[in-house]
Amino acid sequence: MATKVTIGQLIFAAAYTLFWPALLLFISDDWSWLEGWIFAGWFILMVVIITTYLYLKDPALLIERFRKRGTGNQKTWDNYFLFGMGIIFLVWVIIMPLDAKRFRWSVNVPHSLKISGVILLLMSFFFLFRSFTDNTFLSPLVRIQEERKQQLVTTGVYGFVRHPMYLGAMLMFIGTPLLLGSYYGLGLGFIMIVLIAMRTIGEEKMLMQEFKDYEEYKKKVRYRFIPLVW
Repeated sequence: MATKVTIGQLIFAAAYTLFWPALLLFISDDWSWLEGWIFAGWFILMVVIITTYLYLKDPALLIERFRKRGTGNQKTWDNYFLFGMGIIFLVWVIIMPLDAKRFRWSVNVPHSLKISGVILLLMSFFFLFRSFTDNTFLSPLVRIQEERKQQLVTTGVYGFVRHPMYLGAMLMFIGTPLLLGSYYGLGLGFIMIVLIAMRTIGEEKMLMQEFKDYEEYKKKVRYRFIPLVW
């Protein structure tokens, strides 16, 4: 098992991070698009901060984040989920600039909604960052990390909801299209939220089987990722 990330992996991560906002701005056909640059700045800053934290404080988790799909006893159904989610995410990034900027299918989006989008993205950053700092076992794959002696994490933001990273992702899927002014992007965002909810059910089934104290944790922290709702 690798003990540290390679230079090649870091270069790939940097290129991958820059790809998404660059694609969004390119498709918009307007490199001066303010909302697009706000999202780009948020996205790049978030990835840089989280990656830097992991590189300095939790290199084992950073290595885990680079794990390839289909390895490390990942659940087979989750491999298919990630493939499908990746396709929808790509469509999401493409459709928002087409909708909000190039063709302007969504018109008269209130500035109040765009401001709400910024607030949701700030909240998203908080939950995503804290998920990484509070849970050293935060794998991108649904799997039990036997080689790392995985334990159940119940403190920090995991004492607020059982899946705070998913909450952060949900806030991003809603906040981004609101900021950019894309109702079509908002619709795709809700589809991805439903898919995440489905993944959560499968993931919790695995956790129930592997951790005898998970049932007690569910009683203590009642909600998966939407407080007072679900």
